[in-house]
Amino acid sequence: MTVLKELTVALGARSYQIEIGTGLLEQCGEKIAPLVKGRQAAVVTDSNVGPLYSTMVQKSLEQQGFAVTVVTIPAGEGSKSWQQAEQILTVLLEHRFHRDACVIALGGGVVGDLAGFVASVYQRGIAFVQIPTSLLAQVDSSVGGKVAVNHALGKNMIGAFYQPQLVLVDLDTLQTLEQRHWQNGLAEVVKYGVIYDAEFFRYLQQHTAAILQRDLQAAAEIIANCCRLKAEVVALDEREGGVRAKLNYGHTIGHGLELAGHYQGYLHGEAVAVGMVLAARYAAQKGMCDAEVETEVAALLRQFMLPIKADAALALTEVMDSMMLDKKVQDGKLVFILPEALGRVKIIKDVSQEEIAALLQKEFEV
Repeated sequence: MTVLKELTVALGARSYQIEIGTGLLEQCGEKIAPLVKGRQAAVVTDSNVGPLYSTMVQKSLEQQGFAVTVVTIPAGEGSKSWQQAEQILTVLLEHRFHRDACVIALGGGVVGDLAGFVASVYQRGIAFVQIPTSLLAQVDSSVGGKVAVNHALGKNMIGAFYQPQLVLVDLDTLQTLEQRHWQNGLAEVVKYGVIYDAEFFRYLQQHTAAILQRDLQAAAEIIANCCRLKAEVVALDEREGGVRAKLNYGHTIGHGLELAGHYQGYLHGEAVAVGMVLAARYAAQKGMCDAEVETEVAALLRQFMLPIKADAALALTEVMDSMMLDKKVQDGKLVFILPEALGRVKIIKDVSQEEIAALLQKEFEV
């Protein structure tokens, strides 16, 4: 086991560590045991990740005296549902999990969001630990305490802010990640460069080959940078009352695209990639930034083999309706995060629906 980076999410009594390294799964029991009172653990994983890593995690936990129940859900966004959450809650009740038990999320963003949501509502909240195995989860969704399930009418509409006790990022798990899912996570990586750190954006431009090849040093660098930036933001604004909303850059349109496609087309990062490009284009049209910002963002996303154009097969009305159902809407008005320059964005409220519809219409016409 090698811990390469260690970061703290500073939230007073609810502060926790993010550990980034190799060989962490084999030692996860030692890391988790001091943080929870009980010795019941539910490992929530999916049908892709479970066969690869759940036995290793279970063995490590059992060596520390945990009674382990592994719950495997079908892989994919469709499992991030109230129905799936209820099934996991039923397992916890059937196994008589107590309030001092813990839930461990072993998987990508869907597993982390779902398992965290279950932990937040079971007996009004039990401990949970994030062990993210996808790049997207490692750089973004596992940190910050946003947990949720989807609803047919909107993404992440049923959820809570509920912080984990620990985030363990084992870089070894990235070696088994499908290429499309690796690229999917890179969208969120690019996002951090655009919203907060132009120097990091330049790093990504200069190291695209190493990043695409999953070079260990490059992977550790980008994950640590993203986690550092997110930890700083969450410490300032845990419940998204202000600055944390900047993390939603690309997500207003992105969530609309996901929902309009019924979660069958775009992966989350792919939809966000399109959303980032369109948000930069809109900002340039409004005179908030140079057109070069869109050009650079689109070029980097394209290098990472991510989509930069909306799927013309989607219906404009469905995308717009989906956007208006998003939780970022305030007083019935769209809220966008728009770049002013690389490394700096601004929260804009009351964005014109007509202007966004016209922006999307041009996408669908070409």
